[in-house]
Amino acid sequence: MATAFDLGEERDNEALVSAILAVAGETSTPVVLRRLVEAACELTGARYGALGVIGPDGALSEFVYVGITADEAAEIGDLPVGEGILGLLIARPLPLRLDDLTVHGESVGFPAGHPPMHSFLGVPVRVRGEAFGNLYLTEKVGGGSFTEGDERRAMVLATVAGAVIENGRRVALAREFAVLEDRERIARDLHDTVIQRLFASGMALQGATRRIADDVARAKVTAVVDALDETIREIRSVIFAVSAASRSVEGLRSDVLAVCAEAANALGFDPSVRFDGPVDAAITEGLGDHVLAVVREGLVNSAKHAQALSAQVTVQVRDGWVRVAVRDDGRGPDGESGPGGRKGLGNLRSRAEALGGRLVFAATEPVGSELRWEVPLG
Repeated sequence: MATAFDLGEERDNEALVSAILAVAGETSTPVVLRRLVEAACELTGARYGALGVIGPDGALSEFVYVGITADEAAEIGDLPVGEGILGLLIARPLPLRLDDLTVHGESVGFPAGHPPMHSFLGVPVRVRGEAFGNLYLTEKVGGGSFTEGDERRAMVLATVAGAVIENGRRVALAREFAVLEDRERIARDLHDTVIQRLFASGMALQGATRRIADDVARAKVTAVVDALDETIREIRSVIFAVSAASRSVEGLRSDVLAVCAEAANALGFDPSVRFDGPVDAAITEGLGDHVLAVVREGLVNSAKHAQALSAQVTVQVRDGWVRVAVRDDGRGPDGESGPGGRKGLGNLRSRAEALGGRLVFAATEPVGSELRWEVPLG
């Protein structure tokens, strides 16, 4: 016969499974984030919940919340950017449970109109091993503090959400490439089949006009030939537009992803990639070649020297600068990494300086290293 504890544990497991299915059943990232917060609140008994997505600058770029009404949100004002306790989880992405967040040394208080919050549970959300954001839960319903079981269940949900988000990104990328393939196929068919047939028909009609004695009939056929010529010009314009659209998507972003995919064999894992700003539109082909060289050399360093277990590539265009960063969790720089050290890094430094920029290769905390290459966009 099952004990009360057994029944309680069974109900907890059933609730966890239901929550996992609610999160895993979605494909849209915004919907996944909201489902995650809602499920986590229900599963842990939290009155309020939120998920902050970490942007390239380390601040919160998105903030999805539940439990606070529209009127309360309007009175509070601006959404959090990642200060205080929220910033603590960004800097140290590990589970955090507090009996009273207001007395913690990192607490910065609440804005006017914010509901009171005391008990706190925060867990990181990772996508492909990289910090994507943090799940924040506050005010345990009925009083008291969040438990180890709450923390465990929240971590399971966060892990599932990370996997779903990554799968959604892969599906979106696959769809994007499928659209590009369809565009190219349509352009080829238009050029190789449709235009050729229209051109042949126009030539045949033009040759036939010389044998038409009736002036009215000849004028009508000539008008048809002119209409075919105009149709051919319009189709050629469509082909050009389709090709240009494909090139805009298959630009530097696509090339960076290809380099990262090639490096996966040497690394033993897929590096994560982030783009920020108008990467394809702003970076010229010549500068793009430098960017690809930096990404390739940075990942080679992560694989051969750092022996990393994870790596992240960031390509950013902002404030008139192009910034490329390759960060890993490997052994970090050694004596060969300084000026005049490894040949590959020396080449990258020369490229940066020739363009009026700089290269920095330094250790990161608590482990790993970051290669940062920056040059003016002009």
